[in-house]
Amino acid sequence: MAGGKGTRLSSIASDIPKPMIQICGKPILEYQIDCLKRNNLTDIILVIGHLGNYIKDYFGDGSRFGCKISYFTETQPLGTAGAIYKLEDLTNDFLLLNGDVIFDMDFSRMINFHYEKKSFATLAVHPNSHPFDSALIISNNDNQITLWLNKEDERKWYKNQVNAGVHILSVDFLKYCLQSKEKIDLDRDMLKPSISSGKIYAYSTPEYIKDMGTPERYAQVTSDIEKGIVQGKNLNEKQKAVFLDRDGTINVYNDFVKKPEDFELMEGVAQAIKIINNLGYLAVIITNQPVIARGEVDFKTLDLIHMKMETDLGMQGAYIDDLFYCPHHPDKGFDGERPEYKIVCDCRKPKPGLIFQAAKKYNIDLSKSYMAGDHNRDIQCAVNAGCKPVFISGGEGKKEDVSSSDALIFSSLNEFTSYLK
Repeated sequence: MAGGKGTRLSSIASDIPKPMIQICGKPILEYQIDCLKRNNLTDIILVIGHLGNYIKDYFGDGSRFGCKISYFTETQPLGTAGAIYKLEDLTNDFLLLNGDVIFDMDFSRMINFHYEKKSFATLAVHPNSHPFDSALIISNNDNQITLWLNKEDERKWYKNQVNAGVHILSVDFLKYCLQSKEKIDLDRDMLKPSISSGKIYAYSTPEYIKDMGTPERYAQVTSDIEKGIVQGKNLNEKQKAVFLDRDGTINVYNDFVKKPEDFELMEGVAQAIKIINNLGYLAVIITNQPVIARGEVDFKTLDLIHMKMETDLGMQGAYIDDLFYCPHHPDKGFDGERPEYKIVCDCRKPKPGLIFQAAKKYNIDLSKSYMAGDHNRDIQCAVNAGCKPVFISGGEGKKEDVSSSDALIFSSLNEFTSYLK
């Protein structure tokens, strides 16, 4: 969909279509086409409208870019989805992309997910630095989308999961949503009303996807391209991560957090995680939560605690890419404990099971990654996983308890991220 006017970017370029705005010497749309070609997705239809001749003149039939490009010209605005009902050769599932988004993705992962779920429509979702003014996608444990919150909708605590503007749609979905009007909004007229079908899924990815809606975001993307962060976040590339303990490292530790209201970020933590985000590291929380096994907190409440955390971080422009927790506890004898979780497991720190799960999911190079925490079990977990251990003093543990001479020791997460490169 390459017909946008880009009125919010008029200070940068007002006489060309938004997808033709250049970043580091190339139009936004060319970055997209380059990525699609690397994924062997070379049959491309560009829906053009406002000043569309600039796009046709530049890309032609696509042969210069190793693709086959055809065009559909909107003579009047058809909304974000009206044009797809005008295209006669859509016989298979297809990607629908917003032409003003910079992305670099391993699309094979999303396509495999789409077919495994037998999905009507699959939306790429991700955390971003401004969830408070973005539409949020709520999904269940099977990744089915259950709710769509627009930025004007009431919200309290939420998972930072935002629609990224990258979709896979099926032909069956088009039939299911058959529209009688000309101008169609993909989100409001098609996707949101179809959630009740149970066949709309969220594909969560930490890969680089950023819209160019404002001059500030344009400047950020420019910087990220120059630093190699955009292509480096493609999951086909080995990733680097900062694994983070939770209690005493991210939130103030007095006792185990048992309800969302008790969760409080430590001073400076959001700024530290924002630095991790901006440097191109994945920010992944690895935490023991024995409150589940001890019967002190149920899974729903623990999810709410983590939503509170993501909400608080997002309000300060920071986000985590994922969170892994161990619900087990080997010691018995607590009132109301849950026997099925009273086991010796491979995921409770200092064992490295959770880090190994994250590394497999996100293609992480553990030798280039860090594990930061305030207890010796975090240090031992890092050593056991093959990460660089980082001890944050001032929390539950003490410097003299650190058992690894290789551990980097800092007074706060902020001090550590000042060291990070």
